[in-house]
Amino acid sequence: MKLGSKDINTYLHNNGSAMGIPKSLQRVLPACFALFMIFWFLSSNSDQVNEVSQRVFAHRNTLFPRKVWQTWKVDPLDFEQRDLDTARSWPAKNPSYRYEVLTDQNDLAWVETHFGPEGFNRLDIVYIYRELTLRIIKADLLRYLVMYVEGGLYTDIDVEALRPITDFVPERFDERDVDMVVGVEIDQPEFAQHPILGQKCQSFCQWTFMCKPHLPVMMELVESIMLWLKGIAAEQNKPISEIELDFDQVIAGTGPSAFTKAILAHMSERAGKTITWSMFHGIGESKLVGGVLVLTVEAFAAGQGHSDSGTHDTKHALVRHHYHASKWPDKHPRYKHPVYAEVELCNWVQDCVDRWDENTANFAKMTPEEQQGLIDTHNKEEAERIEREQKEEAEKKEREEKEEKEKKEREDREAKENWDKAHPPAAPEGGAAPPASGDAPPAAPGPEIAAAAVMPAWP
Repeated sequence: MKLGSKDINTYLHNNGSAMGIPKSLQRVLPACFALFMIFWFLSSNSDQVNEVSQRVFAHRNTLFPRKVWQTWKVDPLDFEQRDLDTARSWPAKNPSYRYEVLTDQNDLAWVETHFGPEGFNRLDIVYIYRELTLRIIKADLLRYLVMYVEGGLYTDIDVEALRPITDFVPERFDERDVDMVVGVEIDQPEFAQHPILGQKCQSFCQWTFMCKPHLPVMMELVESIMLWLKGIAAEQNKPISEIELDFDQVIAGTGPSAFTKAILAHMSERAGKTITWSMFHGIGESKLVGGVLVLTVEAFAAGQGHSDSGTHDTKHALVRHHYHASKWPDKHPRYKHPVYAEVELCNWVQDCVDRWDENTANFAKMTPEEQQGLIDTHNKEEAERIEREQKEEAEKKEREEKEEKEKKEREDREAKENWDKAHPPAAPEGGAAPPASGDAPPAAPGPEIAAAAVMPAWP
C-alpha cells in the first residue's frame, strides 16, 4: 500500500485518538513524514544530485581556476625554440598557476576520459571528436571542451604573456561576478554588409580567453558546432572525417564568428534583452555584461593595424600574438580573385576594400575573352614579379655571404697583427745577425697558436 501525506493525515484523523496520539502531535506528523521522504530521496540519489548541482552552480561566486591551458602538435619537451619562448612566458608571469599542454597524441584520451561513460557520458561528443580529421576544427573544439570541463585560461601556443593573469580582471570588478573574460579582436562594423568581410568584421578573440568551469555557453557552443558539422557532412554527402572547408567556413563554424555568436546569445539570455555588437564597438574600457567581461581590443589583440588596436607598448596590452602557428589557412584557403587576390589583404582599409569591390565588379561584367586576357596579363606580371624577387633575394644572399667572408678575413688579419705586436721576434743568441735583407720573416703563428702561447702552463 502506498501512503502519501494526505493518506497519513486522514488515517491519523480517524484513528489517532484511538491510538492514544495527542492531537498536537497528530498535526505535525504528516510534515515530519514528508521531510523524512525528502531526506530519503536525496540520500538515495545523493551522488546524482551532487553531480548535477555541482555542474549547475560550480561557476557561481567562485574564482577562476588558476590554470593555463594550451594545445599543440607535440609535447613541450619537443617544442621548437620559438614555441618554447612564447610558452615559457605564461609560467614565468604566473608562477602560482598550473600549466598543461594537450597534444595531438593525448587529446583524444582526454576527451574520452571527460565525456565518456565515466565522465559526462556525452558519447556524441566523443564520436564527433574521434571522427574529425581537420586539425583546426579539432583545435577549436578542444579548447571549448577544456574550458567547459575545467575552466581557467586558454591561449594559443604562439601567444606571449605580457602581464600576469591577475591583471586580466580590472580591480573595479569582483572576480566572483565574472564567469568569462574575452577581448575584442575585430571591430569593423562598417563592413557588416560586405559579402566576404561581413561575417567576420565584429568578433571576440578566441586565441586567448578565460572561463569558469561548466558554463552553459561553452556547452551550447559545442553542441552548435556538432550540429553544424553534421549539416556540412550531409550537404557534401560525406562522413565527417572527409568534409572539406574553406577559410570562411572555419571562421563561421568553429572560429571567432561562432564563438562571438554564442557569447552574444548567452549575454542576451542573461540580460533579458537583445545584446548586439554595438554595445562593444569602440569601447575604451572593459564592460561586464551577463557575466561576461569584455576587454578592449588592446588587451588581447593589440598591434593588428586595424580596429583601433593600438600597440603592445601600453599597459592595456596583456598578450602579444606572434601568429607563427597560424598556418591553417594554407589548407583552408580564403576566396582569392584570379586577378585581384584576397580582399583581406586590404586589412580593413576602406579605400582599399572599395577599390577591390569596384575592380572585381568590373571584371564580372567582362566577356570571358576579356577576363582571360586580364588573367593572362596578371599571371605574366606575377611571374615576372616572383622572378624579380627571387633574383633580388639571391643577390642579397650573395652580398651577405661576401660581407661575412670579408668580415672574417678582416678579423683574422687584426688578430694576427695584434699577436705580432704583443710578441715581437726575440734577438738571436750569440748576436747572430738578423735575417738578410730581402729574406722573408718567419711566419707568425695563427690566432689559435697565439692563444695557446699566452696560456700559462698547468702546474
